[in-house]
Amino acid sequence: MSPGLDTGQLEALELLAAQAYDEGTVTDVIRPAAIMPESAARAVLADLALHDVRAGGCWLSSPTSWRRYDRPWNGEDGGAGSAQLVGGIQVAYGTPTRYEITIFRVTVTSAGTADKWTVTSLCNEALGFGGLTLATCPRANLRPPPRPFPLQQELS
Repeated sequence: MSPGLDTGQLEALELLAAQAYDEGTVTDVIRPAAIMPESAARAVLADLALHDVRAGGCWLSSPTSWRRYDRPWNGEDGGAGSAQLVGGIQVAYGTPTRYEITIFRVTVTSAGTADKWTVTSLCNEALGFGGLTLATCPRANLRPPPRPFPLQQELS
């Protein structure tokens, strides 16, 4: 591991480099955003923790993203080792309400694309822990912007 960088920072740099230099990377903005209800969100978070890459699983989760690897981490220093990042799901906890989780962007790396992963299959694996799929997950209620204030006519 590089001095001064924690695992989360290294993973963020890895994802950024993959996006910048890799033609096989696929990023999709989820519109309208998928909103996991409280019960599903709790189940997903619990299962992501149970399937952590450092404990024999394939997921690395943080409050801003969930990353899927092709295998558990096997590095000598507790790092990724030969595990390759398949993709990541960007999330926001506590929106739109306190106990809900919003999914708003998904990226599949070239390694993930080569292994036949798609934005939908990556989301479906994570959402499946809560009994949902991307197709069945509730969506954000998009409201039209408010009407502009009427201009006041000058008084003569």
